[in-house]
Amino acid sequence: MKNISIKPLILLSLLAVCFVGCKDDTESISRVTNYPDFTMNGDAFIIHQLGDAFTDPGVMATEAGADLDVASSSMGTYTGGALDVNTSDEYHITYSATNKDGFAGTVGRTVVVANNGDLTSSIEGLYTSTVVRNGSAGPQYTDMSYIIIWKNTDGTYELSDGIGGYYNMGRGYGPNYIAPGMVVTANDIATNDFSIADFGVKSFGGDCTTSGFTVDAGAKTINFISQWITPGGTEYNFDVTLTQVAF
Repeated sequence: MKNISIKPLILLSLLAVCFVGCKDDTESISRVTNYPDFTMNGDAFIIHQLGDAFTDPGVMATEAGADLDVASSSMGTYTGGALDVNTSDEYHITYSATNKDGFAGTVGRTVVVANNGDLTSSIEGLYTSTVVRNGSAGPQYTDMSYIIIWKNTDGTYELSDGIGGYYNMGRGYGPNYIAPGMVVTANDIATNDFSIADFGVKSFGGDCTTSGFTVDAGAKTINFISQWITPGGTEYNFDVTLTQVAF
């Protein structure tokens, strides 16, 4: 386990101007205030097995050596809910503390909850993603971390991003540019017989369709092509290769 210390410091300059009768008297007052100093217990990035109990390692916060109270909150990138070990998602935990002068500080931890299927009876899993768009590849679109495939209660599967994280991770635009709603019905995994619902790209709009969804259980990979038609009618083809990550 790692302890990660974050020590920000600020200098407050307070300029007090006093007027007495017709005489101007300017006095400069400076003092130092310390932002909360956080020490994180454990790792800042954790991959956690779906369904297993999770104990937050927590953080400690101090101001000039004195302990501060720490509050925490969490939110899932794809579900929007608080951390739930029974729901696959990428969760962000935010820890916050406030010093005696009312200045707040925060530090964060990411917890990815996932379950790896065997790719013969289940395609659930945590995957890296490599995407070639319209025949063009690049290092920023190679082995991007991570795409999650989870199993819905009706037995279908759903991808966290139907274009493999191209804009979210590759371009660095963030989760507002994922392509949610790629729901996969596995009619027969062994023969690569899948039915896939159409979906869109969150902030850009438009419509996506998927073809060639192929699972290779031996290589631990899934390949597919998502075709996106933008609202303006431009066509983009995303050739996605997902590689399951052992954890």
